[in-house]
Amino acid sequence: MYKSIGFIGTGNMGGAIAAAAANSGLAERILLANRTPAKAQALADQLLGAELSGNAAVARECQLIFLGVKPQMMAGMLEEISPVLAQRQDRFILVTMAAGLSCHRIRELAGVNCPVIRMMPNIPCAIGAGVIQYCGLDTALEELESFAALMAPAGLVDPVEERLIDAASAVSGCGPAYAYLFIEALADGGVACGLPRDKALAYAAQMAAGAANMVLESGKHPGTLKDAVCSPGGTTIQGVRTLEERGFRAAAMDAVIAAYEKTLSLGK
Repeated sequence: MYKSIGFIGTGNMGGAIAAAAANSGLAERILLANRTPAKAQALADQLLGAELSGNAAVARECQLIFLGVKPQMMAGMLEEISPVLAQRQDRFILVTMAAGLSCHRIRELAGVNCPVIRMMPNIPCAIGAGVIQYCGLDTALEELESFAALMAPAGLVDPVEERLIDAASAVSGCGPAYAYLFIEALADGGVACGLPRDKALAYAAQMAAGAANMVLESGKHPGTLKDAVCSPGGTTIQGVRTLEERGFRAAAMDAVIAAYEKTLSLGK
């Protein structure tokens, strides 16, 4: 159980992670700070044990300090709270979710010799169906375990080596945007064929959710599951042929690689 955890930055991702922490029941007190206080207050009103705070108070009081700001804003924010962190005599952990910034870089920017946890969440964490990869710097095993328990309501929480976390984020962190594009495109196709928009969207979204669950629950390779849908001379194989002609798989692979390369550039 954590006596207090704090969030500096309560945007879409920070808010989703704060909600997961609140749902875990493992934090007695949750402090929320945001450059737009009204946004943090609105989130605090929704979460049990949460309250509006400020950057300095979070830096001074919390055991876990979640840094939910964009990579380009991280240096300025850490410079602001660094004097407060330097005065602390107790143990605290910085938790970063900024793309491209390593644990060592976060500690360097903070100017304090403290443990750092790096996490890469995705937006479905907001509904408990997300993915979080995490790794630690100078953090005891039991602290990583308690951190994972705190984040468990977000969905799949998986430890990875830091050298792999940028690639992991390019798949699951950026991937929801690609999935949303695919769902929208399928729905547009349905509308082009005469389906009402609301029905086309519902069918496409439920199909994507069901197909994903089959991959997870069956343990079968996606290619095997795809083959099971493609009857000889049938309709589905013609759709697959069209996607292959248009470079569907190559485009998806290139999207992941492009996101990965952009992530690497953020750390320079």
